[in-house]
Amino acid sequence: MTTTLQPIKRQTLTSAVTESLRQRILSGEFADGQQLRQEALSNEYGVSRVPVREALRQLEAEGLIQIIDHKGAVVSKLSLSDVLELLEIRAMLESSLLEAAIPQQTKADLDAAAATLAEFETALKTDDIRHWGELNSRFHLALYRAAARPNTLALIEQLHNKTDRYTRMQILFTHTKERAHAEHTQMLEMCRQGKVKEAAEFIRFHILSAGKALEEYLLGQQR
Repeated sequence: MTTTLQPIKRQTLTSAVTESLRQRILSGEFADGQQLRQEALSNEYGVSRVPVREALRQLEAEGLIQIIDHKGAVVSKLSLSDVLELLEIRAMLESSLLEAAIPQQTKADLDAAAATLAEFETALKTDDIRHWGELNSRFHLALYRAAARPNTLALIEQLHNKTDRYTRMQILFTHTKERAHAEHTQMLEMCRQGKVKEAAEFIRFHILSAGKALEEYLLGQQR
């Protein structure tokens, strides 16, 4: 699969190269474990090595590539079974934590979640893919903080960081932007209404169904 490179306009060179490389990695054009050579990329994009190097550093911070001594940048390897396992762990922990949080949630907690949800909606509408995972995590964590279980919250945040790439991939390539926003909106409303059991079950469904959609997409790409 190849991608036609679009002319770079109204962006810094670094951000434009970063966005292009991010899309090519998420789409699967660059295979798992594939080496990304700075010289070849700078020639392909018609830029110096500086923006390419900075773009690769940004993508390493996002977990999309690894920079290895004596080898350079390589695309992080996907393991579908690992991703699905992490999502299952998330579903268990997050449903439990939300159940504990809802009775303790204040208006300020819910307002903070609503503000993040509004940011997320804007990012979805403007295809700001880079921030989808971050905003998704911020929204979820905002709903859990009232549980006052910092160790569990820290574990969940680590899991979100590990699955950030796949959250963005799932939303982008399974065309579920509207569904993601609708489910988050429904989840927030359940919290406002104090529907503890319903919300806990719904968030479990929300996470696992996203994993199922991602699994179907990735398996379909292998056929």
